[in-house]
Amino acid sequence: MSKLDKDQVIEQFTQAYTAANGKAPEIVAKGGWYSVDGGKNVRLATLVDMTAELSGGNSAATKTEKSTTATKKAPAKKAAPKKKPASTAGFSVKAYWEEQVIAKQNASRPPR
Repeated sequence: MSKLDKDQVIEQFTQAYTAANGKAPEIVAKGGWYSVDGGKNVRLATLVDMTAELSGGNSAATKTEKSTTATKKAPAKKAAPKKKPASTAGFSVKAYWEEQVIAKQNASRPPR
């Protein structure tokens, strides 16, 4: 991914937001995060996506961004391994030690 120019992205977002909502957004920047009109804090790349949504996706830069993210989102689904129920496992440590203690036939009790 290429480096995004902060001022250019904010300017494009402001223009798209103003065209869509009729008023300029209030953008607060703090530590690399941007809050638009007091909403959820987002990164600069998310502002680029929001600009594309507001402007209808006409930007050439957003088309290349979408094509690169589309190629990354194509992992094949793997089938989850089937788990055996506990009752068919056949061996229980608790049951094993209970049998061992009872088999000694002394004053011992099975574990709690």
